[in-house]
Amino acid sequence: MFSAVDAKSVVAAGADAGSVRHRAAAASAAQRTGRDMGGHLNHTLTLAAPTLARLCEAGEPDATVTSAGTLPRVSPYPTAAVIGAGSSGIAAAKALRDRGIAFTVFEASDRVGGNWVFGNRNGMSAAYRGLHINTSRDRMEFSDFPMPRSYPDYPHHTQIAAYFDAYVDHFGVRDAIRFETRVAHARRGADGVWELELSDGSTERFDALLVANGHHWDPRWPEPMFPGHETFTGTQIHAHDYRDSDLFAGRRALILGMGNSAMDIAVESSHVAERTFLAARRGAWIVPKYLFGRPVDQLPNDPRLPVKLRMRVFETMIRLAVGTPDKYGLPRPDHRFGSAHPTVSGRIIDRLQHGAITPKPNIARLDGDEVEFADGSRERVDVVVYCTGYRISFPFFDPGFISAPDNRIELFRRVVHPDIANVFFVALVQPLGATMPIAERQGEWIGDLLRGEYLPPRRADMLRAIRAEDAAMRRRYVASKRHTIQVDFDDYLRDLEAERAAGAGRARAAGYALPVAPLAAGPGAAAARRPEDEDVAA
Repeated sequence: MFSAVDAKSVVAAGADAGSVRHRAAAASAAQRTGRDMGGHLNHTLTLAAPTLARLCEAGEPDATVTSAGTLPRVSPYPTAAVIGAGSSGIAAAKALRDRGIAFTVFEASDRVGGNWVFGNRNGMSAAYRGLHINTSRDRMEFSDFPMPRSYPDYPHHTQIAAYFDAYVDHFGVRDAIRFETRVAHARRGADGVWELELSDGSTERFDALLVANGHHWDPRWPEPMFPGHETFTGTQIHAHDYRDSDLFAGRRALILGMGNSAMDIAVESSHVAERTFLAARRGAWIVPKYLFGRPVDQLPNDPRLPVKLRMRVFETMIRLAVGTPDKYGLPRPDHRFGSAHPTVSGRIIDRLQHGAITPKPNIARLDGDEVEFADGSRERVDVVVYCTGYRISFPFFDPGFISAPDNRIELFRRVVHPDIANVFFVALVQPLGATMPIAERQGEWIGDLLRGEYLPPRRADMLRAIRAEDAAMRRRYVASKRHTIQVDFDDYLRDLEAERAAGAGRARAAGYALPVAPLAAGPGAAAARRPEDEDVAA
């Protein structure tokens, strides 16, 4: 169909480049700045703004405006780069595709799945051979792509990796992923466009950058390390480098930590090691995988009820079902349930009850082939595994530009940077629940923003919300580098939906102006088309 802009120089084609109302906003912006959508000086485009606005008001169907003469092609939406093709990056990529945003995903490995790929070639996966998820299948799956019902309630990592492979193929995302291509450096130019230096030596430009590089790959060792660690004669590794229980066969193993990985690894060790010790720096609540015959994360948890009330109810149920950890020789938590990330394990209590794992207090020092504990006891130890968490790292940013000292970074709703309008962080959260559905919703939110269907609040309002959220987190949670990105699954999703609705209202009032201008206009962005547009390409 032909538009009424200028039949002599403009042809309207398929719908994959976006809706008229967004082109109207884009053209209006071009009229105000005197530049075309590629950022170049342009006088012809100023004629298009009122016409496109009228078409928008008339409900004209989507149409791509393409140059047939002096007019440059109008690109209504910004292009986007996604760093990482793990579970979060592929969810964000799928959301961008659904919204017609041109994007490229850069993945250091040769396959998708990130942390869930055992032996991942990118060297960043913490998966070990016996790893199963600790959130249930139905809670972890994406909303529009259920996991196979043949999967157990808590699938093995190989099943999760296969699920992610099927996801990218089902939604046509794989072709937009550049495998074995690491982003070496990301720099934001004076025009706001991102310049990405890639591991193959090339440089590409994008209007928006989505960071989905995960936060479980950069090991955080004990700070400071224990005295004597330099002369300890045994093996010391971080949980990130643990692969299978062969490490412990016939040896005396010490696992330090009370998180999910620590308890999983201790259980694996207890089946093959001569002795297994589990040392704790502080107490943690242990949550069984099932309560009342159901996966524990599928029990009712209405976010409309006060958090304290819900946490008290859960604490009561856990006390009745398994008791407190000190019943099994572990330190009693010095906090109420919900004030620190709990540990989900369906096997640790059984191994403790059968004497296969010996609880110990924190390490005091290492001495040759022995470890001395805080209570003065000593044990001969061959292997120490430090399950001490991870640092939040962005190796592609200059540290003075974007970083997370002490694992803290100020982001609006854990996604939007208040000072950099075109960088977004996906699944940079530690939920009481799964990250995958959160990444899915965040990707949709970012896609809406890039289409102009969501407008962020003013900077002052974002900072106010960030500080209020941080203050609430500090009040609720035990002071720890683990609790800087903590969210409650259901509460976060509810709040995010409320913000998306509020931002949609702001976007409507602003005439659907694009918060991120499409200026990059160059190689690197993969073509994107909404599924419903597949038959409109003629």
